[in-house]
Amino acid sequence: MAVLKVKFTKTKRDKLAQILWILNWVSVVSGIILFSLGLFLKIEIKKRNEVMAKGGINSVPNMLISVGVIACVVNFLGGKICYDCSDANKFSRWKLIMLPYIICTFCFTFCILLGALMCYTMRNELEESLYLGLRDAIKFYKDTDIPGRCFLKKTVDMLQIGFQCCGNNGFRDWFEVQWVSARYLNMASKEVMDRFKSNVDGKFLVDGVPFSCCNPSSPRPCIQYQLTNNSAHYNYDFLTEELNIWVKGCREALLDYYTAIMRSIGIAALLIWLFELSVLIGVRYLQTAMKNVLLGGDLQGESDGWLLENSFVETAKYNINIIKNLGKANQISTVSGMNDPNINVQNTNCGKSNVTAKSIPAAN
Repeated sequence: MAVLKVKFTKTKRDKLAQILWILNWVSVVSGIILFSLGLFLKIEIKKRNEVMAKGGINSVPNMLISVGVIACVVNFLGGKICYDCSDANKFSRWKLIMLPYIICTFCFTFCILLGALMCYTMRNELEESLYLGLRDAIKFYKDTDIPGRCFLKKTVDMLQIGFQCCGNNGFRDWFEVQWVSARYLNMASKEVMDRFKSNVDGKFLVDGVPFSCCNPSSPRPCIQYQLTNNSAHYNYDFLTEELNIWVKGCREALLDYYTAIMRSIGIAALLIWLFELSVLIGVRYLQTAMKNVLLGGDLQGESDGWLLENSFVETAKYNINIIKNLGKANQISTVSGMNDPNINVQNTNCGKSNVTAKSIPAAN
């Protein structure tokens, strides 16, 4: 029994073909939108790839870009097919292509859904990439004279100013690394040398943060050094007073920023997927209706259209059997007395018996 069978008259078939022709052109625009969203996300990630570890975080924008390009090509072809389907004579040249086209379109539509879901599932991967990237960027913040790292100081400073954040998890991350270059330290100073000696790894560690962690909206001048020393500043209490530096970590700030972008892109991709799915359903109805009208022979008469010719269970069993038999197509049973399970045809010898099989001579 056919699934969701609908009866179409000649007028309904023509209107359906015209509507689908228009919708396929709208789908071309939706493909351009997907491509643009993927390109935008890729550019946003590339802007801050210095503070991201190498990983598969570009899989989502690459997926959206690829799907967007495919959408433009597939829907352009679909528009041409639907336009010709208004004429039964023109449809005959697309008859053999329609079903493979619908199957390919279904796979492409599934890729849109996959891309939308990936926008919501890559948060953990992105968080790990930001954690490792920011950790290394802070670690090499002082290396302004080393090629390949000299840009990190500017990158981190602009990041902390732009996103109003400090450190990786928070401002205390700066206490654990030497972020002041040795070229700006007075090695003759006893205080400096004592700090070097007091650390097991021989690093100059201070309870201070770079200037880019300062909150400019604070009424008090920025306190960026000796943050944990109450006696070093007048009327200052580290435990109770609100600090005039950013307390939010940059990993959290960047994660919130990219999560908001990907959530918006995911919603847009889901809406496009629903639209593409509706177009695909319409094309399937048009294909089956036109196929049945050609089989009936009356091009002006009514015809049935459906999503599936048989029920879901029967269709699933049929496809599973096809997949199972694919691996058996070239196999020959070595068990005596067993027939090939893939051949359901009775063996006839046309009245002849005891025919000796001749071997095919090998080519020289």
